[in-house]
Amino acid sequence: MDAANAVIARQAGSVNDLAALAAADMAGVDALIISRMQSPVSVIPALADHIIEAGGKRLRPLLTVVAARLAGARDDTALKLAAAVEFIHTATLLHDDVVDGSDLRRGKVAAHLIWGAPSSVLVGDFLFARAFELMVETGSMRAMEILARAARVIAEGEVLQLSRAHDVNLSQDTYLEIISAKTAELFAAAAEAGAVAAGGGAAQSSALRSYGFNLGLAFQLSDDALDYGGATETLGKNAGDDFREGKATLPLLLAIARTGPKERDFWDRVIGRQDQGEGDFRRARELIVGAGALEAALDLAGDYADRAKAALALFPVSALREGLEALADFAVSRRA
Repeated sequence: MDAANAVIARQAGSVNDLAALAAADMAGVDALIISRMQSPVSVIPALADHIIEAGGKRLRPLLTVVAARLAGARDDTALKLAAAVEFIHTATLLHDDVVDGSDLRRGKVAAHLIWGAPSSVLVGDFLFARAFELMVETGSMRAMEILARAARVIAEGEVLQLSRAHDVNLSQDTYLEIISAKTAELFAAAAEAGAVAAGGGAAQSSALRSYGFNLGLAFQLSDDALDYGGATETLGKNAGDDFREGKATLPLLLAIARTGPKERDFWDRVIGRQDQGEGDFRRARELIVGAGALEAALDLAGDYADRAKAALALFPVSALREGLEALADFAVSRRA
């Protein structure tokens, strides 16, 4: 094992340690998820189970329960919020896959290809409704406000991304606005809601929100880079899906800026007009790597991971804090 792989293995081990520390809480969350996705309408639990049990990392609900314990939680209020967070996330995945026409999700055939797009959208709506039922049961208006706002911001991010699809002139600021809404907001809300469930003060809630937000940006930037530098089995989707869907992610935007007029016709054709042929993804990948765009995107992800870790300075050193720090490091260590 070389040095880089050894670092990744240690970080992955630390993340597993974090999951082990929260194992009892996460078992409770899983039980809630299983019970609340049931319905007398048989297609609902079948479709929901297809995506929920497909091996997702459960990072967002894990953030909620760990944040709650870090903020001093002594009861199980955060478990219902964590299950709500997972339902919100899963609902957005179902909707995303329909909008994007994705073939794979978490390494399995996308639900809309099995049950159809209408069923996928409606089961996503069912999961949103279940999420809000769980929030109400906690009796925490502040937690409801946090997660309701996240659901609204995610939808805004989806619409903004759709409105700027195939835009080779997308600015880096707009790209960051999109991923802040689509990805980072739910990470932030998950951690902040955990702190609120624990009765944590404003400083703790703000620190954990900052941790989650920056962690979400680090994960999304890393995932966008891996679409050009990773393998299908690592991604849980087909490598190159972002390219084939014409998504203007940061590696591609940086490459467009750095390759200049010489390659402009190529980018306009394959992204702007979605006129793609055999070998175009390979060429795009070569241009992105050659321009240093992949490394630049991963470097930015590393900056956000550092910000996430810095936000935890408010809390005393503990196994939970160290696990969250390792999670931030792991977010940017998944290089091909």
